[in-house]
Amino acid sequence: MRILFVGDVVGKPGRRIVTALLPGLRRELGIDLVIANGENSAGGFGITRETFEDLVGAGVDVVTGGNHTWQARESATLLDSDPRLLRPANYPAGAPGRGSAIFRTSGPSPAPVGVLNLEGRVFMQPLLSPFELGREEAQRLRGEAPVIIVDFHAEATSEKAALAWYLDGRVSAIIGTHTHVQTADERVLPAGTAFITDAGMTGPRDSIIGMGREEVLRRFLTLLPSRFDVATGPVQLNAVVVEADARTGRASAIERVTRLAD
Repeated sequence: MRILFVGDVVGKPGRRIVTALLPGLRRELGIDLVIANGENSAGGFGITRETFEDLVGAGVDVVTGGNHTWQARESATLLDSDPRLLRPANYPAGAPGRGSAIFRTSGPSPAPVGVLNLEGRVFMQPLLSPFELGREEAQRLRGEAPVIIVDFHAEATSEKAALAWYLDGRVSAIIGTHTHVQTADERVLPAGTAFITDAGMTGPRDSIIGMGREEVLRRFLTLLPSRFDVATGPVQLNAVVVEADARTGRASAIERVTRLAD
């Protein structure tokens, strides 16, 4: 089983490159299921029905979220209405939507895949423990699907690595998101869990994590509040492909993917 995970999709440029390249990537890489983090798909902050439909219309099977999921007013209704959209599972009880679900691969013999979305706590909100809740959710999902993919939306590299080692052998992959920079540490851990600290960003390449350079530099230089807008120019798609055994759930490979477009 081969699963493509697309790093944080930023604004219209990110949605545009997903639409342009995803059909070809599915064929080229032999992909059975596509997951994309879409919490920045609406103007760089949040997700709306329009941006969600752009992603699933391009061929994304599951859209995950993070700390920016809630910034669009319609996000609560959207989370409750479409099972293909997930938000971090470790928000308190009563939060809209769901943090995990079982999906099925494409093709003549669909197979189940569990997808779990978690959010870190270091330098972020004091949510429920992604470690304890992640272990509980992994065990629950494992009863229905041997292959489980985790989007861990977190700031600290140490927290991402710690969760990967904690869940090694319990899930098929821990894929970090949030920092928008693709890391070069992809590997399969000893018990069969694929890991990368961050899958990267799908959005404007010549930017500061997707935003216009001038606005961000002004904030750093003056420390004054300023509005950030999604940058323009060449666009990159960052992703990873995880190969896992559909029977055991063990990952055998993880590979970075990068594509550029005008």
